Amino acid sequence: MSLKLLVFLGSARDSAPPQPVRLGLRVARACVAQIGQGIHSVELIDPLDFDFPPVFKPHFAYAHGKAPPQLESLAGKIGNADGYVMVSPEYNHSMSPALAHLLNHFGSSLFSYKPSAIVTYSAGQWGGVRAAVGMRSFLSELGCLPVSAMIHIPKAQEVLDSGGTFLESADAEAWAGYFGRTFNQLEWWASAARKHRIEADPYALAPAFKKDPSQRNAP
Repeated sequence: MSLKLLVFLGSARDSAPPQPVRLGLRVARACVAQIGQGIHSVELIDPLDFDFPPVFKPHFAYAHGKAPPQLESLAGKIGNADGYVMVSPEYNHSMSPALAHLLNHFGSSLFSYKPSAIVTYSAGQWGGVRAAVGMRSFLSELGCLPVSAMIHIPKAQEVLDSGGTFLESADAEAWAGYFGRTFNQLEWWASAARKHRIEADPYALAPAFKKDPSQRNAP
């Protein structure tokens, strides 16, 4: 079954430090390459490709069809996707603010009932693992529950080149297997979820929150 998957890059930095510049882009490209070896459609979503207004206004706050074209287009891609890969560095033991800002523009109803995968990285030794802790809660709240396996890449500049290809000095086979464990889980859950969404409309069982934050409150 061919799936539609989005890889979200959680970095809007384009200057040094750190070195190399845009380390996360090579990680995101590696994710696209590893998933794209199969039959699936994979697209990279880079926050630098979006020019959001300085005053925050999420997609769902606009009247139907009145959101800025960039928001409207990305909302359509999110809604049509079967699963997501979230790539993030670690900021103060937390996920990237660029990734949170991008995702917060969209309501959970676009993401819900689909799985996600967490990928973190760093230029240092920890691989961004502490960011992943908070990402599990964040993504669960969006409705795209993360699969159990995760990918953490310490010293990513020593593992991947700028195009997202494993360096000769890295054990490409081992890294590909490591990526594959997470992405195989994502593919399994995304396929299962898509089949069941066709059989039973999840929004008929639990309507999406679309009108007011008070809908989340208990009676």
